[in-house]
Amino acid sequence: MTTFCAEHRISRKTFYAIRARARTDGAAAALQPRSRRPKNSPTKITDETRQQALRVRAALESSGLDHGPISVHDQMRVMGLVQVPSIASLARIFRETGVARLEPRKKPRSAWRRFVYPAPNACWQLDATEYVLTGGRKCVIFQLIDDHSRYAVASHVAWGETSEAAITVFDKAVAAHGVPQRLLSDNGVALNPSRRGFLGQLVKHLAQLGVEAITGKPYKPTTQGKNERFHQTLFRYLDKQPLAGTLAELQTQVDAFDHIYNTERPHQGLPGRITPQTAWHATAKAEAPRPKHDPCFAALDQDADLYRHLLARRRRLQGRRRARVRAGLHHHRR
Repeated sequence: MTTFCAEHRISRKTFYAIRARARTDGAAAALQPRSRRPKNSPTKITDETRQQALRVRAALESSGLDHGPISVHDQMRVMGLVQVPSIASLARIFRETGVARLEPRKKPRSAWRRFVYPAPNACWQLDATEYVLTGGRKCVIFQLIDDHSRYAVASHVAWGETSEAAITVFDKAVAAHGVPQRLLSDNGVALNPSRRGFLGQLVKHLAQLGVEAITGKPYKPTTQGKNERFHQTLFRYLDKQPLAGTLAELQTQVDAFDHIYNTERPHQGLPGRITPQTAWHATAKAEAPRPKHDPCFAALDQDADLYRHLLARRRRLQGRRRARVRAGLHHHRR
């Protein structure tokens, strides 16, 4: 037996298996290869589960919420369905049925570089986006979110992007959630025109509370990427709602969206895809800042040219300090 198996390069186990098949199925059948497909597959996705996934996706889409494979997977788990396909299986189902398209040009998630502040209220991000009411009338939606938790701390609808409207949405958030350590915005005149050589009303208002006003680089909207993505989610929701005719109606729709966004919608940018409200309460808030004297603000009241000189000098010193850090020569003064 051993010699026969060695000559034909098969194991003894294989030999006995072939002999058993020959006794039951015949000699000819014993030499035909069998399919390795399992007789049953408990994890096979049934047609009913496929239809459930498509219905959940359609419901999310009609509500103006995210309806990709990750969102559908989370929603099916929340609904307590018996069989919930994996995210990859849902993506394959959507492609096969033609309800989703493959976008190979999108950058993979592994290539993303994230930066998140360590605690709530360490940094807020403020941005405004344009919206159209009935009759073609244009207005602006201010959205203010927490960088750490993505929590929507406040929203405000106004007729235009003004400093007064920006201060209104900021004060609304402060009254509900406390004072943040810093506020990130773009370089717009209504938000933070410091790079243009003068201070705006919002920056002065922040200074009185000790809040540091910071901006992204000009023409680099990726710095405010969290806000830009937040705008997309809001517009997808508003597109499925009746077109608002007044600012009050639009504000009601935006407030309803903020509630869903904060408390019901799992956020794919947060660890574990938790809701922003859960992330907000999971970490202690950053300590509120203390107002401090800034010579630039004092100079502004006396001489605008002196203010611009001090501001330029500060930027030069900051640039030198960053250069030392990059060169490894930075040291702390005692």
